Amino acid sequence: MPSETNTVSIRRPSSDVFAFVADATNATRWRPGVLDIALISGSGVGATYRQGVKGPGGRRIAADYEITAFEPGRRLAFKAIAGPVRPTGDYRFEETADGTRLTFSLTADLPFLKRLVMGGAVQRTMNAEVAAMEKLKQILEA
Repeated sequence: MPSETNTVSIRRPSSDVFAFVADATNATRWRPGVLDIALISGSGVGATYRQGVKGPGGRRIAADYEITAFEPGRRLAFKAIAGPVRPTGDYRFEETADGTRLTFSLTADLPFLKRLVMGGAVQRTMNAEVAAMEKLKQILEA
């Protein structure tokens, strides 16, 4: 099962970091794989977003998702509801003396055949997604 986790420390209060990450329209600023994103409906838990990500050859792949946990300043989680791979993601925000410790975990439960055919590519994509937190850190600390 492809998965990846990354933790960064950001010199900003957890409420600021949470607000930036929770506003999905910011994704194109710090997640290089995101081509476009828009809120479809709702807010908080149950909100759904239409998202396009870069696929093979740069073509757009649907990667719509739904918010499954929304705890301001503490936790934001989602599950993909469109696309060939449907990962789940979990952001954990921890207030520290210097700002926020942010941990992002991403997991995809792939059936055997998909894991065999796509497992390596999915893992590389997940690695890039969690590595993008360094860009998030740069933006929020600028």
